Amino acid sequence: MGPAKLYVHVPFCHSKCAYCDFYSTPHAKWMEGYVDAAINEWESRKYMAPAGVDTIYLGGGTPSSLPMALLGKLLSALPVTDDIREFTIEANPEDVTSEWVGFIREHTGINRVSMGIQSFSDTELRLISRRHSAADAIRAYKMLRAEGIGNISCDLIYGLPGQTLDSWKQSLDTLISLAPEHISAYLLSYEEGTRLHAMLSTGKIKETDEDTIYDMYGYMCDALRSAGYNHYEISNFALPGKEAVHNSSYWDGSIYIGIGPGAYSWDGIHRIYNPSDIKRYIASAGVDFGVTEDETVDNRFNDNIMTALRTRKGLDLKALTEEYGEGMVDEMKAQLPPLLAEGHLCLSDGNILTIPEKHWLISNSILLPLIRV
Repeated sequence: MGPAKLYVHVPFCHSKCAYCDFYSTPHAKWMEGYVDAAINEWESRKYMAPAGVDTIYLGGGTPSSLPMALLGKLLSALPVTDDIREFTIEANPEDVTSEWVGFIREHTGINRVSMGIQSFSDTELRLISRRHSAADAIRAYKMLRAEGIGNISCDLIYGLPGQTLDSWKQSLDTLISLAPEHISAYLLSYEEGTRLHAMLSTGKIKETDEDTIYDMYGYMCDALRSAGYNHYEISNFALPGKEAVHNSSYWDGSIYIGIGPGAYSWDGIHRIYNPSDIKRYIASAGVDFGVTEDETVDNRFNDNIMTALRTRKGLDLKALTEEYGEGMVDEMKAQLPPLLAEGHLCLSDGNILTIPEKHWLISNSILLPLIRV
């Protein structure tokens, strides 16, 4: 068993974005109690990493909204050692100041910043309730570079209400011109409980039509390939050697430890979920707060298939057979002929199953016949 991955969910945001269904709260009064509880939770969970930790990821929420003193207190309790291969913090453009960047670079060990830009259209940004402008995002990016941050990931969203192919091209081209090491580009999903879902349900906005979505996806794949990016997972692109190390744990079955309300952990057998409740989390002091969910063999088999086929690396049928046995894998293989004939799946070296890049947008429908129910 190799080193574990450590994820810390920082559940604070200045305000809620219209598309977001991740757990967060705008109430800064809980920050100090949260940090104390998160430190306690890490102390109670470190047994899950007998081989140590090699990546740390601070997500949210908006980790950059934590005051620097509290951020420093939290990080001082985490296993920040020379063995850490990648240490990421998520940030919003409006939080990126020279003082903040200097602090994370000089005092925290953080070596990678993931910035949520989402669009370079001010109209689109206002619609989804982002607090920054396109100019703010460019300023923040250039400040990260000027202050010596050498590994930057940026997020964009396509399929936004009112977004056109031309406006998507403009956003993507602008980001490519900045040349971040990593780009995450997500197709908008209307999650129940979000403001955009409510606006869609009441007819205030319309979904982007399917043809436009496919045109956006096609342009993205072509433009990023031409710019030297490797499309290594359905929503993720990286310059050579800059693939997200931490994210790979979710796709290859590695052990990961989730700290904070709303976070998940995986010890290889059990999935542990922390309820999304900041008050209860603080009251528990972060200890014995998680709910353990036993996963069946079928659950793990399905997870293996679904995560692997969302990557360019694909699904190794030999390794799958070694882990689950010929019976389960043969049942799955029986579903392959029509998918292979249609070109929705490809088999290389007689052993590696992949979904071609052009079909990743319909990956869910391709995966459905392979899943054990």
